[in-house]
Amino acid sequence: MSRIERKRRRRSVRVDRVYDGDVYVRVNSVGSSGDRSFILIPGIGVSSTYFERLAPHLNEFGPVHALDLPGFGGVPHPSSTLTIREYADLVGRVIDELDLKDPIIVGHSMGSQVVSDLVSRRPELSTLVLIGPVVVPGQRRVLTQAVRFLQSSWHEPLTVKVLAVSAYVFCGFKWFSRVLPQMLRYPIEEALPKVQAHTLVIRGEYDAVAPREWVERVGELLPSSRLWEIPGAAHSVMYAHAEEVAKLCVDHARRTVADGDDDRLRVYPEDSDGSDDSEPEAPQPKAVIQAVQGRIEETIGIVTDDDDRVAEGKSQVADAVASIDHD
Repeated sequence: MSRIERKRRRRSVRVDRVYDGDVYVRVNSVGSSGDRSFILIPGIGVSSTYFERLAPHLNEFGPVHALDLPGFGGVPHPSSTLTIREYADLVGRVIDELDLKDPIIVGHSMGSQVVSDLVSRRPELSTLVLIGPVVVPGQRRVLTQAVRFLQSSWHEPLTVKVLAVSAYVFCGFKWFSRVLPQMLRYPIEEALPKVQAHTLVIRGEYDAVAPREWVERVGELLPSSRLWEIPGAAHSVMYAHAEEVAKLCVDHARRTVADGDDDRLRVYPEDSDGSDDSEPEAPQPKAVIQAVQGRIEETIGIVTDDDDRVAEGKSQVADAVASIDHD
């Protein structure tokens, strides 16, 4: 029997657990007002921290819930390998246990497979966002995907690379290597035509993992879709270009299937010349120190299985990120 174990709420980020037997999903939430939530699902090996810059910008209609799935983000590994379908069922469990009414579902990378599988079986979910969807049919080989990942990573900011390394440490090579085959062989192209939700698909200009031709094919497979490409971005577009992605997501959530779709891949913003030469200002040392302290606190909480400390650490990081983003 599933149950939800709520932890004491701390500052701006809340940390809850939704259980299904001995397995649980860590739910990291921001915001409280409103009755329509966003649900954010990260990719293979990584954690909800990939959404820490995006989540605060999505608090338009209700709380934003970023999930850490079993085996990732310091959540314990299950005794047996989970399939994409089983991960999707766990996301469905979160929606049901939190009693969320038609949340906006967002999946990145492998998370795009998880949410596509879920939404294809739950027609009551009306709004879907796929960021950097994987895997391109005919390219389900480990070496091919590794090369594409490295090509994309070259264009990622240093912060994303640091997040990736720390996330993979918590995931561990053994669990990653067990889940990777599940991701490689999942036929997302078979799930997409069954998705009735109005779907937004986003890719970064330099995303070799989700190349332009494949994303255009994704749009063709989906019954209702809108496709956007963000200049200067790579696979983790929702981190380095959080504001642009958030604007697209919020605008999409306001639309319905009745508003029509457009499966042409367009550049966002539409007046962009395809280049992104701006240099961000260096963050203030105080904010950097706060972010590092928060990350250490979060890590200690994960290691000691203390969700209060995880929440405190995430809140410190959230405050620091907000300060950096508004400098």
